[in-house]
Amino acid sequence: MNNRVKDMTQGSPGKLIVSFALPLMAGNVFQQLYTIVDTLVVGRYLGVNALAALGADDWLSWMMLGIMQGFAQGFAIKMAYDFGARDEEALRKTIGNSVVIAIVFSIGMTILGELLAAPGLHLLKTKERIWGDAILYLRMIYIGTPIIMLYNLFASILRALGDSKTPLRAMVVASFTNIGLDLLFVMVFHWGIAGAALGTICGQLVSSVYCLYYMHKLPILHLRKSDFRLNPRLSLHLLYLGLPMALQNAIIAVGGMVVQSVVNQFSVACIGGFTAVNKLYGLLEIAATSYGFSMVTYTGQNLGARQGKRIRKGVRSASKIAALTSLVIMAVILIFGRQIVGMFMSGTPAEIKEATDVGYRYIRIMALCLPILYELHVIRSTIQGMGNTVLPMASGISECFMRIGVALLSPLLVGEAGIYYAEVIAWMGAMLVLVPSYFVLRKQLD
Repeated sequence: MNNRVKDMTQGSPGKLIVSFALPLMAGNVFQQLYTIVDTLVVGRYLGVNALAALGADDWLSWMMLGIMQGFAQGFAIKMAYDFGARDEEALRKTIGNSVVIAIVFSIGMTILGELLAAPGLHLLKTKERIWGDAILYLRMIYIGTPIIMLYNLFASILRALGDSKTPLRAMVVASFTNIGLDLLFVMVFHWGIAGAALGTICGQLVSSVYCLYYMHKLPILHLRKSDFRLNPRLSLHLLYLGLPMALQNAIIAVGGMVVQSVVNQFSVACIGGFTAVNKLYGLLEIAATSYGFSMVTYTGQNLGARQGKRIRKGVRSASKIAALTSLVIMAVILIFGRQIVGMFMSGTPAEIKEATDVGYRYIRIMALCLPILYELHVIRSTIQGMGNTVLPMASGISECFMRIGVALLSPLLVGEAGIYYAEVIAWMGAMLVLVPSYFVLRKQLD
């Protein structure tokens, strides 16, 4: 077996989960790095209005990314199960069918995204002064949807086989490509916000090609023409796994868009502060999402190997590791949060102070509730790894309702500050569904 492929059905659960998650964390750091560089370049060189335009697009672009990621992660559950069961024939057919479905679906989503971009921004009550930049950036990101889909699918295939290092290297290469092109397109060619979008798309393309190159080196992934022939039963099963995860992310994004529509009615400086924190939010949950990816692969492989007790041990280990990690990150944000948020700001001293104050108050509340977010990722991903993607979708619905309720009602009661609590209360709403669901499924597993 190639040394990049990792069998997670043997050995210490805690060590396996951490060793698998560490490269994912590093990869996510680099992914967030180029997201942050986008924000820094736009904020510093194009101004607060352009930064606010990025903020107006945040949830619409995240929705498309989340849908692509949801499908790819759902398909990977079946791949991890086949790998854990040592069924290479089934694994190749699963991958071949997944590729065909992903290509067709991503093309359809590109067309749909382009049609709905302007109505989406109107629904979010995007301000006229930032409309031009917002619609241009969003349309360009949507054009790159097939590229985003392919990268997420290729990375999910590798992770399902226990390889978390190749996606890391792909993301490192992509990050430096993106950063270099951001600086070139925005600062040298003066292409404005379109240059930042183009740099992001090019970075995703590079990471896709890199993953594909290393996939070709794995004998287990040498697919035949027949593997790409759609099998109705297999295709329906893949859709059963992928569709709820895609819908889960879309539902969460809808809640985020409602919050953004409320924020968009505040001052531009306030929108800028929220935008900066939303970009930093990815950094706050890097370790959480990495532990989540670990648990999907770990659970899927052990389910395929029929080792239920190892799944329970893995959940206990992952929960302890996640709690400790969240406390460390919380301390860093509480101590250095204001300085970190301030890095994103430019404009008049009054604008900078107002936006930084908003951002720091928001990120401080998030930091205090990070242990909830981290446990959410561990439990949700374990349930997904068990092959149940419907219950996590239900948690996404609960999360959405909580986020929307707080976003709409709290500003009426306590003003602008009420919006700061929408995100953390949404996490609690998701946990209300996930925790009892996990214990029910655990009994069934036993």
